[in-house]
Amino acid sequence: MIITKKVLPRRAILRGIGASIALPLLDAMVPALGQSSKLTEPVSRLGYVYLPMGMDPSPWVPQKEGRLESLTPSLEPLNPFIDNVSVISNLEIRDAHTTGNHASSNCAFLSCVKAKRTEGSDYFLGTTVDQIAAKVIGSDTPFPSLELGTDIISQVGNCDNGYACIYQNSLSWSSPTTALPTEADPRVLFERLFGDGGTPEQRNAQLTANASLLDAVMEDMNKYQKELGSTDKLKVDEYLDTVREVERRIQMSQAQSEKAKLPDLERPTTVPEDWEEHVKLMMDLQVLALQADLTRVVTFQLAREASTRTYPQIGVVEPHHPISHHGNDPVQLEKLAKINKYHVSLFAYMLERMSSTTDGNGSLLDGSTYLLGSGMGNPDIHDHKNLPIVVASGSRTGIVGGRHIRFGDEQTPLANLHLSLLDSVGVHLENFADNTGRVDELFQRV
Repeated sequence: MIITKKVLPRRAILRGIGASIALPLLDAMVPALGQSSKLTEPVSRLGYVYLPMGMDPSPWVPQKEGRLESLTPSLEPLNPFIDNVSVISNLEIRDAHTTGNHASSNCAFLSCVKAKRTEGSDYFLGTTVDQIAAKVIGSDTPFPSLELGTDIISQVGNCDNGYACIYQNSLSWSSPTTALPTEADPRVLFERLFGDGGTPEQRNAQLTANASLLDAVMEDMNKYQKELGSTDKLKVDEYLDTVREVERRIQMSQAQSEKAKLPDLERPTTVPEDWEEHVKLMMDLQVLALQADLTRVVTFQLAREASTRTYPQIGVVEPHHPISHHGNDPVQLEKLAKINKYHVSLFAYMLERMSSTTDGNGSLLDGSTYLLGSGMGNPDIHDHKNLPIVVASGSRTGIVGGRHIRFGDEQTPLANLHLSLLDSVGVHLENFADNTGRVDELFQRV
């Protein structure tokens, strides 16, 4: 029996003036029965979320090794995903132990090498693990990797003495001498992902008129609708609704910022005044980019090292950085734990979005691995031991979640974990930085 079926390309893109929107994986993109295609193979995705200035280990690290029955106070927001979570303790970045502790915490997190001490342009680090992954699993996507954050670099300038600010501002390095800039503006990111074509004047006119990029592609969408079954039509409708909702939130934040009176601060008009909304927008855009297979590798600097951001929404009105120098003061430690838990809750928000987003026969989370962590352990002494590390992974990654992996008193290099996470997405290296092995426990059932 010969079955024929018109197959839509995996890179099916809706186009209009100033807009291009890639469609998610649909049944109509899968070849007819008996035909082979890479479309039927699971897609691996790898992400990193950076937390600044370490943690207080007492409310973070589980007391028992092995199977997790429940999570600690700082990690409690991840309880809905406990079977997807691996908490790993006693990892360190040995080469981060320098006098530039904030800068080295950030830049060594994904490189695990010592930064050259310089305040000039002759900076030197190493290729980061996300870029190693991007060269392999990201080579067939429009954006091999995305480098995101929430701090507008033009508005921050406090850097470690003796170290170029680029070490503190960039997580990702494509080579030892090339740091990749971090994008923190959701409007710029939205246009980068979905804006395409038209003259600058046309694009500007569309934005000025508060017009939707989706409206520009609907004529093209109507052509595709004829090729879609009922299930695919529902998937597309849900996807485009999400795109439209994200766009609406960006437009609202833009309008609010334009009305705000901020005489002492030049705030970019596209960045939400509410930091939590800013974070969630950047996470939602990550999910959309992964869903449409625009990228498979993402780094997200939740906040910058030495950040003086305050968190009145959780009752912490003092800046984060001074709080991190807690001196074992119980009051300061309680505030630090609140900040840690709050940051973890935002990561949980993204996991929820990924778990509820359809991807083939499962969810977006099923084929994804995300590392949440920091390059600093105890911020009071600026050490790089017992780092706060959580791996969140889906059912198709081969990683067995729901456990606490504790290494012995002799700290284990973070590079060991990086190698294992590369393994989980099909990128195999013999060595990386100062690794002494791998974290094989990730793939072993307890």
